[in-house]
Amino acid sequence: MAGIDCGTNSIRLLIADVGDGKLTDVARRMEIVRLGEGVDRTGRLSAGAMARTRKALVGYAAEIAELGVTKVRMCATSASRDAENAQEFRDMVRGVLGVDPEVISGNEEAALSFTGAVAGLTAERPYLVVDIGGGSTEFVTGSAAVDHAISMDIGCVRMTERHFPSDPPTPAEIHNAERDITAAVDIALTAVPGRDAKTLVGLAGSVTTVTALAKQLPAYDATRIHHARVSRDDVSRVTSELLAMTVEQRRALPVMHPGRADVIAAGALILRTIMECSGFDELVASEHDILDGICYSLA
Repeated sequence: MAGIDCGTNSIRLLIADVGDGKLTDVARRMEIVRLGEGVDRTGRLSAGAMARTRKALVGYAAEIAELGVTKVRMCATSASRDAENAQEFRDMVRGVLGVDPEVISGNEEAALSFTGAVAGLTAERPYLVVDIGGGSTEFVTGSAAVDHAISMDIGCVRMTERHFPSDPPTPAEIHNAERDITAAVDIALTAVPGRDAKTLVGLAGSVTTVTALAKQLPAYDATRIHHARVSRDDVSRVTSELLAMTVEQRRALPVMHPGRADVIAAGALILRTIMECSGFDELVASEHDILDGICYSLA
């Protein structure tokens, strides 16, 4: 099976064998394409963003063909939901990949993320799963399955473009971003309801990068990040450090993907705000997310 997740910031591929209700990874790939660049301002996917995404998809299509994949599902999230020229995006994907991208709703995105995140997780239930993407953040509660879900338009790319013109951001910019994020998080936590959950599970690149920094890893290591537990104090410390750095200083950090350096401070701020508003003292980080959920759905 092959699952592709095309978000606001990155496009990712998982090729996996599925049997007995379990996934066995064959390949995982990730490219930062910034598909949602400027969408919050212009309402359109830019020509440059489309070209970067097409280039990544050409490579993924070659690997899918080489490995003899029998089923492919591509889900496209926030940026391609919001864009006026979404049809152009869909036509491009079909031409390269041979399948239509599914521009899924926020609720379906949340359900797929939850399925991927909790598979193999042993922790107190119910869970609050938060998936911090580039354009949106999904909040999901449940135990074995989704009970409640909501998608909010706060993501690391969207918040960076909206609030952080300075490098590093000024105290006033941080204050305005925090106010915007807090308002959205309060709505989400009431809707799902997140404060009644027993375990907070965090997904996606902002969470895993903050985890790697909190654990002071010498290099990014998914095996040490998956199901690692991080305290709220450590998340707060890392967030403050990232907000005080320039993009170049963040890019020099050994665990930092270079394409994430300019948006990681906003992603960390979203995570810190979620922990402060929900009252959780600890986070469980997961390397498994919507990609795994997409592959499970194909089975």
